[in-house]
Formats: sequence, C-alpha cells, structure tokens
Amino acid sequence: MATRIEELESRRAAARLGGGQARIDAQHKKGRLTARERLKVLLDPGSFEEYDMYVEHNCVDFGMETQKVPGDGVVTGSGTINGRLVYVFAQDFTVFGGSLSERHAQKICKIMDMAMKVGAPVIGLNDSGGARIQEGVASLAGYAEVFQRNVLASGVVPQISLIMGPCAGGAVYSPAMTDFIFMVKDSSYMFVTGPDVVKTVTNEVVTQEELGGAVTHTTKSGVADVAFENDVDALLATRDFVDFLPLSNRHDLPERPCEDPWDRQEDSLDTLIPDSANKPYDMHELIRKVVDAGDFFEVQPTHAANIITGFGRVEGRTVGIVANQPMVLAGVLDINSAKKAGRFVRFCDAFDIPLLTFVDVPGFLPGTAQEHNGIIKHGAKLLFAYAEATVPKITVITRKAYGGAYDVMASKHLRGDLNYAWPTAEIAVMGAKGAVEIIFRKDIGDADAIAARTAEYEQRFANPFVAASKGFIDEVIMPHSTRRRIALGLRKLRNKRLENPWKKHDNIPL
Repeated sequence: MATRIEELESRRAAARLGGGQARIDAQHKKGRLTARERLKVLLDPGSFEEYDMYVEHNCVDFGMETQKVPGDGVVTGSGTINGRLVYVFAQDFTVFGGSLSERHAQKICKIMDMAMKVGAPVIGLNDSGGARIQEGVASLAGYAEVFQRNVLASGVVPQISLIMGPCAGGAVYSPAMTDFIFMVKDSSYMFVTGPDVVKTVTNEVVTQEELGGAVTHTTKSGVADVAFENDVDALLATRDFVDFLPLSNRHDLPERPCEDPWDRQEDSLDTLIPDSANKPYDMHELIRKVVDAGDFFEVQPTHAANIITGFGRVEGRTVGIVANQPMVLAGVLDINSAKKAGRFVRFCDAFDIPLLTFVDVPGFLPGTAQEHNGIIKHGAKLLFAYAEATVPKITVITRKAYGGAYDVMASKHLRGDLNYAWPTAEIAVMGAKGAVEIIFRKDIGDADAIAARTAEYEQRFANPFVAASKGFIDEVIMPHSTRRRIALGLRKLRNKRLENPWKKHDNIPL
C-alpha cells in the first residue's frame, strides 16, 4: 500500500511539473503564467478537481514513443467561481507547445460532455501552437471532435475562451464558435495562417501582433471581445463576467444582493440630452445610472463603438444591454455594429437574459462601401435577432429613432414588451431637413420657405407623441424615472412565456 501511495505522489508530481522547470521558467520570462497557475487565479481556492492527470499520447512516430508527459499538454477538470460550478481546460504550453493530440482532444471533449450533462459553463484557456504535427490526421480528427461539441453546446451552456498565448491554424475555430473571447495584449495571437505563410503566399510583411494580436481582434476584426493587460487581469475579469451568466439554458439567472433602491431617481438624466439635436452625449452615462451601483461589463468596447453591448443588473438580476452611442458616428447602424449587436442579442435570448435597449439612432450609414459590403444582409442580422427573441424586451428611445433603424432597434413591431420614450424622442422616417427637401422639392431654392417647412415638420413629427397616439410607444416617461420604470417592467415580465413556431432551426442571414 505504501509503495502505491508513493507511486501516486510521484506520478502527480511529474504531471504537475508539465514540460519541466526550464520550460516553466521560459513561460514566466514571457510574462505568462503556466496552465495550473492560471487555474489557481480563475477558480475559487481549493475548488479545482482535476480529471485525466495521467493521460499520455499514443503516438509512436518520429520518436514520440520516448517523449511522453502525463496530462499530454492540457489540464482539465471542474471547479467553482464564486461558489458556482464551471468546467475548465487549460492548455500547457510547456508540453509540446500546448499542441493538440488525439488524447489531448479527448480530455477536452470529456469535460465538455460533462458540462452539457449537468448544465455548467465551459471555460477554455487556450495556449497552443496548433495541431501536433507528429500525429497527422489523428490530431485533426481531435480538433473536429472539439468543434462538434462547441456546436452542440452552443446555446445550451455558456462557452468562454481565453486566448493566453498563440492560437493558430485549426486551433482558432474552436474559440470562434464559443460565446465570448478574451485576449491578453502583447502575448496572445489568433490567426489561421501566420506571418511567414502570409509572406510566402501574398508577399505581405506583417508582424504577429498586427496580423492577429489582441488589439487587432478587439478593434478591427471583432473576433475577440475584450483585450486585457496581462494574464491575471484577464482571469479576474472572467470571474466577474461569469457572475452575470446563468449556468445553462435550464438555470435561472444568478441573483446578487442589491442595496441600490429599485426606484432611485436620477435627476441628472433630465439634462442628459443636449439642446441641439446635432450634439453628442455619452450613452454610457445613462447605462451606468440605470443599472445597479453603476456596474456594467461592456462587451467589445473598442469594436463598432457606435453601438454599446454588455451586461448589467437591475434589482440584482442580469440584463443584457444594447445602446446606440451618439459619441461615435452619431450612433448610426453600420455593418460592424449590426453584426456585433445581433450576435449579442441572440446570446441573451438563448440564455433567457432580458434585453434592455436604449435608442438614439439617425439611421443606417450611407455609402458605397457599406452597400457593396452587404449592409442589407448584415443589417438584417440585428433585425432578425430582435424579431426572433422571446425574452423580456424593454426599449427606451432617448432621442432620434429614424427610418428603418427605428424598426430594427427593438421596436414595438418586433414584439417589444414595453416601449418607452423620453420627451426628447424624435420618431420619424428621417430628419426634418432631409424630409422637407424631399416633400417640398419645388421650394428648395427658397430658403425662407424651406426653413418654415422644416420648423413645421419638426413640430409635427420630431416628437414621441405621434407614435404614442398609435400605441407604438407605451408611455412617454421622464428621464429621471427610467430606472424605476425598467425595474417595474422587468418584475412584470419575469414570467413571460412566448413560443416561436416550431422549426428545426431558423435561417438567419449569415
């Protein structure tokens, strides 16, 4: 018995050492934590239970039969974050560069299957050079097995990917299918083909950072959601983030004790909207003054910043927030903002998170670049997402709601449950100037006549009362009462039941 216990301890020690002390030191020199160190930061102290610590690869080619490391380059198991169950895997770059083998993939698949069975989020800490070349097609098969589970788990349990080192080739597609991707600046990369291949094929010279770094993917491509300064920041933010999410599509939303009064009056909101319709204001101010204690976790803050998406709480319960941002491009909808918000809305709907929408939108962005790149199809994604959603939907129009963009932004006509407007709201087909120049084209040469017609149009249509008279707005509310109205609305809608017609799945315009 004593011998077996000694053997157990010896095997555990070998597994925990991963690729050896020299490689651990090399990881630290790059400013990165090891796989196990990362899990220690992410999970509650003492909660991690490891699975498959002794698994080894089964490759016998290229001398691999003599190179076996217990665990085979990935640490898998379960633990808790603030007392709630999660399943995790952390790729170990010290073992064969974190490359994925058949057995490595099997370990990941096992915890994903478990998460699906019991209903718990999956968090993947990615730090891998890609498929293990020595195993050939077996490693590719392993990737496909992981991909299949990503698809089956989508909309069933939240999936979060942390890119904490290189992530190249086929390795990028698993994170791409998860719900949220967090990256670390200057140390994590995602690309299908690296800089060397790019140079060979297209003659472009580009650095890893420019091609697929954290800043690139959180600003230009929108592939990733948030970029953090270092490993620890990313892991601690993930702990906060998970607190907003339900464990699965079968679980209720998490509730956090809240001391912020539900009927708190915010008088400063009465003066948020500038006197001039052309002046911007920061929509973040409204969001933070409405949610509990100003706590708002923004998703994709640096990509398509003309629309804001993220999670807050009202009376301690999570809400998903979508809001036009007048500070950026006047808050117009364009290709990137429609895709960003559409995907966020669908996530919220999948996990029964109520949607709160703040509207100040002058329309869709005009121009050949937008039209030629498919604004019609991409803009329809947001429209489709809102129309499909059956969760509680509360909309507040603060200022402009023009044209088709009014329809798209969770209007009453897309089964909005409660649609409010501030007295400053302007709900119309377009702005007064553009409308007058079309309706009274014959008067264009007469500046006085145009000015008079514009003033008349503004008086008749640049207000919320025409829409309210038709029942398209449920109530015109004072800005200072917004939080109270939203809190009451969410209470009323808590038991909402709405079913879409039976279908195998929809066909959203991709």
